[in-house]
Amino acid sequence: PALAESDVGLAIGTGTDVAVESADVVLMSGNLQGVPNAIALSKATIRNIHQNLFWAFAYNTALIPVAAGALFPVWGILLSPVFAAGAMAMSSVFVLGNALRLRRFRAPMATPSDTSTT
Repeated sequence: PALAESDVGLAIGTGTDVAVESADVVLMSGNLQGVPNAIALSKATIRNIHQNLFWAFAYNTALIPVAAGALFPVWGILLSPVFAAGAMAMSSVFVLGNALRLRRFRAPMATPSDTSTT
């Protein structure tokens, strides 16, 4: 099937089970306004991943040498292993908190609940 062979498969939730299972993205509402919303969410997710990678790289680049004792010969600063473990845990908490910001994502296009007239 074409949906399985495509780079990104998009199915509507009211479609066949085969289409829903082989799709990468499933629009649950059956409304095509979900396509720009899905694209906006994916862009926000990629941006968040880049932020987290930058933070983790910068944090580890700066503090792993400190935790290893690289500053001890120069300034006599030695980091306690307990403090180093706590600092690494806080780095993970920061990355997790940044990722949780995606829960507040709001779709740029409001999906109308019912546009039919009676």
